[in-house]
Amino acid sequence: MKRENNQVEVLKLTLAIILIQFLSAGIYVLYKLCANDGMNLNIMVAYRFIFAAAFMLPLAFFLERSERSKLSWKVVFESFVSGLLGGTLGQQFSLRGLALTSASFATATANLIPTMTFVLAISFRLEILGWNKAAGKAKVGGTLMGVIGTMILTFLKGPDIKFWIPHIGFLENSRHSAVNSHQFQILGAFLAVAASLMYSLYLILQTKITQRYPHPYSSIALMNTMAAIQSTVFALSMERDWNQWKLGWNIRLLTVVYGGVAASGLVFALGAWCIQKRGPIFVSAFNPLLLIIATIAEILVLAEKLHVGSVIGALIIVCGLYAVLWGKKKETEKINQLLPNRSSEY
Repeated sequence: MKRENNQVEVLKLTLAIILIQFLSAGIYVLYKLCANDGMNLNIMVAYRFIFAAAFMLPLAFFLERSERSKLSWKVVFESFVSGLLGGTLGQQFSLRGLALTSASFATATANLIPTMTFVLAISFRLEILGWNKAAGKAKVGGTLMGVIGTMILTFLKGPDIKFWIPHIGFLENSRHSAVNSHQFQILGAFLAVAASLMYSLYLILQTKITQRYPHPYSSIALMNTMAAIQSTVFALSMERDWNQWKLGWNIRLLTVVYGGVAASGLVFALGAWCIQKRGPIFVSAFNPLLLIIATIAEILVLAEKLHVGSVIGALIIVCGLYAVLWGKKKETEKINQLLPNRSSEY
């Protein structure tokens, strides 16, 4: 009976993670369509976090009202920095990188986040390299594969891959398709990598925040609130035309509501639940699914072209991701084996 319950739980978690990947892929496509519609990117980011905060604050209040501890000024300040890294700056870089490249490219570079987090953790002495062990070698090798894959993805285009499938092609013959020069794509690549770096820094800081303030929904709600304030102030300073802030019943409203409620709200909430149940490695193992979904969506909906170099680079990045995750898994297993022995000594 216990085994059956465990299988049911794994199935629920797997379905939840697959839903997360579909929701995340959807925002990439909507962002591309919304940018093509001419919406100001700064305003788009501001609205996303406004809707995200409006969704997460009541959710955190009802789910954690009986167990929430006192909020310190240190946690508030760290949440401000967290909102800046994982919210305002991360989304600014991500959106601009997406506008200059493609959804598949943006999701491929997002697979670098675990690798970058490992490198930053080593740099900040939060993690030991362990080069003399198989786990350490796997993580270093995976990191190098991530760097090589990113360079191939950026600089090696190669011939187009032809697909004999129908597509809707909302962006065909639009002004957005004109932004395809190699210089713009290289700039977009660096912006996409910078976005992954911001998210990696955010994950490290968020881990520290969770240790001091162990309420994931409240912590995420606070981060979204900080990001909403920051991005709104920045957008107001950059765009004074109030017509740009108007939202009608169109793709702009759909994008910012979907981005706030689904991509920032549901994805974070489901992700926190999955990590609590099975840990971050189990969740990260499904990240390449986002790349597959986003690639299919951009071919069908955005009529984007897929190149051989992009496929090779993305595959190398994914292989590097799994190498890093394997190394991390082995280290976690080793720690779990040592903990009972150490606790029995006292």
